[in-house]
Amino acid sequence: MNDGLKLRGDVALVLRDKNGNVKEERKIKNLIVNSGLNFICDRMESNSAEAVMSHMALGSGSTAAAASDTTLGTQLGSREALDSDTVSSNTITYTSSFEAGDATGAVTEAGIFNATSGGTMLCRTVFAVVNKSADDSLSVTWQISLTAS
Repeated sequence: MNDGLKLRGDVALVLRDKNGNVKEERKIKNLIVNSGLNFICDRMESNSAEAVMSHMALGSGSTAAAASDTTLGTQLGSREALDSDTVSSNTITYTSSFEAGDATGAVTEAGIFNATSGGTMLCRTVFAVVNKSADDSLSVTWQISLTAS
Protein backbone atom coordinates (compact mmCIF):
# COMPACT_ATOMS: atom_id res chain seq x y z
CA MET A 1 0.00 0.00 0.00
CA ASN A 2 1.32 3.44 -0.94
CA ASP A 3 -0.08 6.25 1.22
CA GLY A 4 2.34 9.03 0.27
CA LEU A 5 1.18 11.94 -1.87
CA LYS A 6 3.39 14.49 -3.57
CA LEU A 7 2.45 17.89 -4.99
CA ARG A 8 4.57 19.40 -7.74
CA GLY A 9 4.15 22.79 -9.30
CA ASP A 10 5.56 23.99 -12.62
CA VAL A 11 5.17 27.49 -14.01
CA ALA A 12 5.68 28.55 -17.64
CA LEU A 13 6.10 32.24 -18.48
CA VAL A 14 5.90 33.65 -22.02
CA LEU A 15 6.68 37.34 -22.51
CA ARG A 16 5.49 38.86 -25.81
CA ASP A 17 6.01 42.28 -27.34
CA LYS A 18 3.13 44.44 -28.65
CA ASN A 19 3.23 42.57 -31.99
CA GLY A 20 2.91 39.15 -30.33
CA ASN A 21 6.55 38.15 -30.87
CA VAL A 22 8.02 36.00 -28.10
CA LYS A 23 10.69 37.96 -26.24
CA GLU A 24 11.36 35.43 -23.49
CA GLU A 25 10.19 32.04 -22.21
CA ARG A 26 10.83 30.46 -18.81
CA LYS A 27 9.95 27.28 -16.93
CA ILE A 28 10.11 27.54 -13.15
CA LYS A 29 9.30 25.36 -10.13
CA ASN A 30 7.03 26.68 -7.39
CA LEU A 31 6.23 26.15 -3.73
CA ILE A 32 2.81 25.07 -2.47
CA VAL A 33 2.68 27.18 0.70
CA ASN A 34 1.19 26.07 4.04
CA SER A 35 -2.00 28.07 3.46
CA GLY A 36 -2.31 26.29 0.10
CA LEU A 37 -1.97 22.87 1.69
CA ASN A 38 -4.64 23.82 4.25
CA PHE A 39 -6.82 25.10 1.39
CA ILE A 40 -6.60 21.74 -0.38
CA CYS A 41 -7.70 19.90 2.76
CA ASP A 42 -10.47 22.44 3.46
CA ARG A 43 -11.87 22.05 -0.06
CA MET A 44 -12.11 18.27 0.48
CA GLU A 45 -14.44 18.84 3.43
CA SER A 46 -18.14 18.60 2.56
CA ASN A 47 -19.09 21.90 4.22
CA SER A 48 -16.05 23.92 3.12
CA ALA A 49 -16.50 27.67 2.93
CA GLU A 50 -13.21 28.17 1.03
CA ALA A 51 -13.64 29.92 -2.30
CA VAL A 52 -12.00 28.31 -5.34
CA MET A 53 -8.70 29.62 -6.69
CA SER A 54 -9.63 32.48 -9.00
CA HIS A 55 -6.76 34.95 -9.41
CA MET A 56 -3.07 35.19 -10.23
CA ALA A 57 -0.70 37.99 -9.28
CA LEU A 58 2.77 39.11 -10.30
CA GLY A 59 5.24 40.96 -8.13
CA SER A 60 8.71 42.39 -7.80
CA GLY A 61 9.70 40.88 -4.44
CA SER A 62 12.96 38.95 -4.30
CA THR A 63 12.72 37.15 -0.96
CA ALA A 64 12.83 33.39 -1.53
CA ALA A 65 9.49 31.59 -1.42
CA ALA A 66 8.79 30.11 2.02
CA ALA A 67 6.15 27.69 3.28
CA SER A 68 4.81 30.41 5.62
CA ASP A 69 4.13 32.92 2.79
CA THR A 70 0.56 34.22 2.56
CA THR A 71 1.07 36.95 -0.05
CA LEU A 72 3.61 38.18 -2.57
CA GLY A 73 6.53 40.29 -1.38
CA THR A 74 5.60 43.30 -3.55
CA GLN A 75 2.59 42.92 -5.83
CA LEU A 76 2.69 44.74 -9.19
CA GLY A 77 -0.74 46.09 -10.11
CA SER A 78 -3.91 44.20 -9.34
CA ARG A 79 -4.56 40.47 -9.41
CA GLU A 80 -5.80 39.06 -12.70
CA ALA A 81 -8.79 36.75 -12.86
CA LEU A 82 -7.76 33.33 -14.14
CA ASP A 83 -8.41 32.85 -17.85
CA SER A 84 -8.94 29.14 -17.27
CA ASP A 85 -8.53 26.27 -14.87
CA THR A 86 -8.67 22.69 -16.10
CA VAL A 87 -8.12 19.31 -14.51
CA SER A 88 -6.69 16.29 -16.31
CA SER A 89 -4.73 13.23 -15.11
CA ASN A 90 -4.20 14.42 -11.51
CA THR A 91 -3.05 17.85 -12.71
CA ILE A 92 -4.77 21.22 -12.47
CA THR A 93 -3.65 23.89 -14.92
CA TYR A 94 -4.27 27.58 -14.23
CA THR A 95 -3.67 30.17 -16.95
CA SER A 96 -3.69 33.93 -16.86
CA SER A 97 -2.59 36.68 -19.23
CA PHE A 98 -1.23 39.97 -18.02
CA GLU A 99 -1.91 42.28 -20.95
CA ALA A 100 -0.20 45.52 -21.92
CA GLY A 101 -0.31 47.90 -18.96
CA ASP A 102 -0.93 45.14 -16.38
CA ALA A 103 1.80 44.35 -13.81
CA THR A 104 4.41 46.39 -15.66
CA GLY A 105 7.97 46.38 -14.34
CA ALA A 106 10.66 44.03 -13.11
CA VAL A 107 8.65 40.85 -12.47
CA THR A 108 10.34 38.40 -10.09
CA GLU A 109 7.50 36.52 -8.38
CA ALA A 110 4.03 35.11 -8.96
CA GLY A 111 1.25 33.56 -6.90
CA ILE A 112 -2.24 32.06 -7.12
CA PHE A 113 -5.06 33.26 -4.84
CA ASN A 114 -8.77 32.70 -4.22
CA ALA A 115 -9.73 36.40 -4.06
CA THR A 116 -9.10 39.74 -5.78
CA SER A 117 -7.38 40.87 -2.56
CA GLY A 118 -6.59 39.09 0.70
CA GLY A 119 -7.90 35.55 0.55
CA THR A 120 -5.77 32.42 0.53
CA MET A 121 -2.53 31.94 -1.38
CA LEU A 122 -2.13 28.47 -2.92
CA CYS A 123 1.43 28.77 -4.18
CA ARG A 124 4.28 31.18 -4.85
CA THR A 125 7.37 31.20 -7.00
CA VAL A 126 10.36 33.56 -7.20
CA PHE A 127 12.58 33.79 -10.29
CA ALA A 128 15.20 35.90 -12.05
CA VAL A 129 13.79 39.19 -13.33
CA VAL A 130 11.52 39.30 -16.38
CA ASN A 131 11.30 42.91 -17.55
CA LYS A 132 7.72 43.52 -18.68
CA SER A 133 7.37 46.87 -20.44
CA ALA A 134 4.06 48.72 -20.69
CA ASP A 135 3.45 47.33 -24.22
CA ASP A 136 4.31 43.71 -23.36
CA SER A 137 1.98 40.88 -22.38
CA LEU A 138 2.96 38.02 -20.09
CA SER A 139 1.18 34.66 -20.20
CA VAL A 140 1.48 32.44 -17.16
CA THR A 141 0.59 28.73 -17.18
CA TRP A 142 0.74 27.08 -13.77
CA GLN A 143 0.42 23.31 -13.42
CA ILE A 144 0.04 21.56 -10.08
CA SER A 145 0.25 17.78 -10.13
CA LEU A 146 -0.66 15.33 -7.39
CA THR A 147 1.07 11.96 -7.49
CA ALA A 148 1.50 8.99 -5.19
CA SER A 149 5.05 8.73 -3.93
